[in-house]
Amino acid sequence: MTSIDVLLKRNQEIGNIVPGDRSSPKPSLQVSILTCMDARIRVFEIFGLLQGEAHVLRNAGGVVTDDMIRSLALSQRKLGTREVLIVQHTDCGLSTVTEDEFKDELESATGLRPTWAVEAFRKVEDSVRTSMERARRSDFLLHNDNVRGFVYDVKAGSLTEVK
Repeated sequence: MTSIDVLLKRNQEIGNIVPGDRSSPKPSLQVSILTCMDARIRVFEIFGLLQGEAHVLRNAGGVVTDDMIRSLALSQRKLGTREVLIVQHTDCGLSTVTEDEFKDELESATGLRPTWAVEAFRKVEDSVRTSMERARRSDFLLHNDNVRGFVYDVKAGSLTEVK
């Protein structure tokens, strides 16, 4: 049985038990949460979210990239969100690589060098600040006055705001 098969089986066993309002694609709290794809970050549990309350966007590192700006612009302009919550975390895999090292590895394996940025970092707080600035300066976002960033401690389960 593949991992996808396991997940599909779980879905059938669980049934329709997820609480929340699914009547609209517009998040009722008017917030977008951008975080890392790390499996230790359980966004709904961390914030006590119900379905339908927030847009949850994820990528490696939880960094604001052009594609995240695309999603945030759609979220704000078409689905009514007004706030952006950026959550990066301790012990992130992106802090263990470098841009060139990973690009060299991919080029060696495929013969092609990626054109996209890896977004590697050493200090998570600096990465959060960079992402907040990117969101705040984006001309594509209607609401960049309420962009806040946090570091989630994966061991303690606590959030620390980055100023």
